[in-house]
Amino acid sequence: MDKKRIVVKVGTNVMTNKDNRIVGPVLKNLVRQIATLYEQDIHVVLVSSGSAIAGKEILGEINITDPSKRRQVFSSVGQPRMMRHYYSIFHDYGMRCAQVLATKRDFSPGIHRENMINCYESLLSEGIIPIANEDDAVSVTMSMFSDNDELASLVAELIGADSLIILSDTDGLYTGHPDDEYSEKLNKVQVDQNVEKYVQESGKGEGEGRGGMESKIKIAKSTASKNITTYIANGKNENVILDIMAGKPVGTKFTA
Repeated sequence: MDKKRIVVKVGTNVMTNKDNRIVGPVLKNLVRQIATLYEQDIHVVLVSSGSAIAGKEILGEINITDPSKRRQVFSSVGQPRMMRHYYSIFHDYGMRCAQVLATKRDFSPGIHRENMINCYESLLSEGIIPIANEDDAVSVTMSMFSDNDELASLVAELIGADSLIILSDTDGLYTGHPDDEYSEKLNKVQVDQNVEKYVQESGKGEGEGRGGMESKIKIAKSTASKNITTYIANGKNENVILDIMAGKPVGTKFTA
């Protein structure tokens, strides 16, 4: 029997506190759950944001004013820092991880796509956890992902994943603002349902990630339509990934 495969995307808002600093215990909890799934013969690809915040945390304010160049600098400094965090934590669980950076063009049909498939298949066959992120240092506008939700969706399709779990800082999709007492969480959504009307605008600062709930709904519907069950859930909940895989009513589930 083929081993189950899932893609887990963790957003910047999950791994940072209110001061936009990386929170180590959140990363450790994430890795703990992945390690538990691995023991259950479930292979996980982790799509991790956080490189820009991790770089900004080290560099502080810089002299460069161009937003694109600032992002390149922060991400270039932050990416190895994020991988150092992950490498150390996975090592503590007796596991190995690897970095896979990509631009949008790498998913286009042809040799780049075949090379990506070979990379992921080889890593998974060796029991190594691929950690994917956009190659911000070399990405140009035309080859940028809209956000890491889009990258996660493309990776899920690439490896033939059974599920995509998008971890955010909210418990799922609500019929209004999550803090509104009259809002209700939607446990299940089908791709033809008009749930976009519930989306709230959110303002984000530099390095905080590009994907809001509107983007997440779009990606979740698109991925679910390819028969990859997709979830939007709160990554700060202790066992969120394990609970989803156990079939508990956690987050919002998108199906075709």
